[in-house]
Amino acid sequence: MRLSFRWKWMGFLALVTFTGLLFQGYLVRFAGRPLLFSVFLGLLISFTLLYLLSRFLVQPIERMSQIARQLAPGNFEKRNLPFRRDELEMLVRAIEEINMEMKRTIEEVSKERDYLQTILKGMAEGVLVVDGRGRIRMVNDALRGLLSLPPAVMDKTPLEIIRNAELEGAIQRVIHEGGRGSLELETVTLPKKALQVNVVAISSSPQGLDEGEKRGAIAVFHDMTRLRELEKVRQDFVANVSHELRTPLTTIKGYAETLLEGALKEEVGSQFVQVINRHADRLAKIVDDLLTLSRIESREFHLDLKDFSFIELLVDAIDSVKELADQKEISISCGDLPPSLFVHGDWNHLEQVLINLLDNAIKYGRKGGKITVSAVEGPSDEVQVSVRDDGIGIPSEDLPRIFERFYRVDKGRSKELGGTGLGLSIVKHIIQAHGGKVWAESKLGESSTFFFTLPRQKRT
Repeated sequence: MRLSFRWKWMGFLALVTFTGLLFQGYLVRFAGRPLLFSVFLGLLISFTLLYLLSRFLVQPIERMSQIARQLAPGNFEKRNLPFRRDELEMLVRAIEEINMEMKRTIEEVSKERDYLQTILKGMAEGVLVVDGRGRIRMVNDALRGLLSLPPAVMDKTPLEIIRNAELEGAIQRVIHEGGRGSLELETVTLPKKALQVNVVAISSSPQGLDEGEKRGAIAVFHDMTRLRELEKVRQDFVANVSHELRTPLTTIKGYAETLLEGALKEEVGSQFVQVINRHADRLAKIVDDLLTLSRIESREFHLDLKDFSFIELLVDAIDSVKELADQKEISISCGDLPPSLFVHGDWNHLEQVLINLLDNAIKYGRKGGKITVSAVEGPSDEVQVSVRDDGIGIPSEDLPRIFERFYRVDKGRSKELGGTGLGLSIVKHIIQAHGGKVWAESKLGESSTFFFTLPRQKRT
């Protein structure tokens, strides 16, 4: 039978009262003690029993109060709570249910927080979150790397750490007016970066803003630097190819019109035809090089990879440019070339690489100069090849761009020499298709050296 907590207290009080009165009556009736003394002694015994009984009843409540206080700082470990078969049992169960529910809730919130942190860390875009006061609450690692932010950014304004008034204005506008906004900005620190920023208002409650609640904002930074560079390259390419095609077409059209007007029968007619033929050949060469680049960059492009002697490849390439070198009295020699050096690649395309580099060295080399081709084996199963001339050299500011399509250091001189401006770009794409790298070094007025790497012969 289960007794309620209230009836237990009433029973204990009745027991204490009855015991006190019984002991008092005994002292008066049988022990002959004075009434005052008997009352005092009876009260003493009653209070002693009452204290002991109250300790028995109150101690579990104190224990549960202590446990409840431990829940406040987040200590949700399962405990052996005191068990009673009365109203206290309901309190025990309630405390245990609160304990488990709070533990589940905090675990779910922690999982969601960790999940969100994982997403933010994996994002390539930078993320900035500010509260309703415009103070930073969170930045992800991508934004720190993108803008080289200092370690301590929390509780500061975006203006303090990014130094861009337009960004600060967009964030404040979204905080106060809601909605969204976007802007483009350029960093002031080197290297400069072009960024597109999308700013969106956020609120703490999923249903939207409660009365009196302030908005926050989240700003997402997209790095547009590479896209802008590619756009500029595309624009330059269109402008350059249009210019390269327009020049010979204009010449061909002009001479053809002159011939149609009657110059064909004159002595200069044959000269005009030769000019037309020369510019037609130039147009065909430009188109052929453009088609070669397009084929190399396409997904259908495949290399016929084989192991072969690098020296044999070099001899064939030198034979192809020997006549042009002899016209300028330029000698081509081999530097450090191991006789047993074998490479792994596509013979025809690598021969084109060497021919383009040798042709370039001859055109821009000094009359009576020298070209040296060397190759050394690297430590990581690769071969490093270099082609060095003693020509006019390349300014340092032009070195990063010389492998771009139609880029020329000296446009006037290049046209005189008959180049299309695509040779070095073809070299770069072929070497990259082989998994190698290509670069150039130069001393203005002294020499230029072009380097590229290739895989060594595959070991069996």
